[in-house]
Amino acid sequence: MGAVLAAVLGASLAGCSSTGGKRAEDARKSAQAQGRAAVNTPRWKIAMITHSGDGDTFWDIVQNGAKQAAVKDNIDFLYSHSDQGQQQAQFVQAAIDQKVDGIIVTLAKPDAMKDVVAKAEKAGIPVITVNSGSEKSKEFGALTHIGQDETIAGEAVGEELNKRGKKKALCVLHEQGNVGHEQRCAGTKKTFNGEVQNLYVTGTNMPDVQSSIEAKLQADPSIDSVVTLGAPFADTAYKAKQSAGSSAEIDTFDLNAKVATALQAGTLGFAVDQQPYLQGYEAVDLLWLYKYNADVLGGGLPVLTGPQIITKDQAAQLKAYTERGTR
Repeated sequence: MGAVLAAVLGASLAGCSSTGGKRAEDARKSAQAQGRAAVNTPRWKIAMITHSGDGDTFWDIVQNGAKQAAVKDNIDFLYSHSDQGQQQAQFVQAAIDQKVDGIIVTLAKPDAMKDVVAKAEKAGIPVITVNSGSEKSKEFGALTHIGQDETIAGEAVGEELNKRGKKKALCVLHEQGNVGHEQRCAGTKKTFNGEVQNLYVTGTNMPDVQSSIEAKLQADPSIDSVVTLGAPFADTAYKAKQSAGSSAEIDTFDLNAKVATALQAGTLGFAVDQQPYLQGYEAVDLLWLYKYNADVLGGGLPVLTGPQIITKDQAAQLKAYTERGTR
């Protein structure tokens, strides 16, 4: 392993010059294309099971990070998802039955996941939680949690709305029963000097999302900001705003290429980035470290990946990263 790591370090050091940077990037792409690991530890198997609904591009970025770490760490990476808590729990049980070496799971619906996470731990399988459920992670016995504190993220949104002089915000929740979404809107209410109204929509039905936001904006012209809780919904909210003839500012949680473009164009006010690539990458890497060296980052406390408020000023720099699927 030492020779391989030395080669990796050598490539990193070469990145100190412009030509060296290109060589390092070429080497990285070559290693990725070949699926070559940077270590010679056993090929452990790690499963990630999330609460993602079909087509939610946020989770593509999480997976990109997880897969890149898996290549580096010689990990066999498995992924499954369901926005239904019961089915998500069944996927975790399937991973236990396969005797995987580690499980990464989200706790958006913690009541549905509590028993099966306990089963994994009883079977000797280390668990790391990501993205949702930080307040339940330690209670459920996970090694650590990786993600942003959703209440703190919501508070950051409230403070940003204050800076922008907003008076009335609509918080659009696209997944019923997701505790993280409730915490985001509650955090916004906590720090926002104006009024916050929650709007529940069916996130897997974009025409319904658009018509629901449009109807709300038409019914209440005093709403001057709409906050969506996921990047794919920002574009739909903007369409609803146009249809309603509203002047409300559209803001959103999460970042993707469309959001970066919209920030540059000024059709979005700001985005809250929780760095999903890091959530996937670090989860796999920390399970590898635990298997290899019994390391637990953060002493069991949550490892925060956000929030970071992104505005037009940062959008140009981050756009290239969003286009390659790592921001």
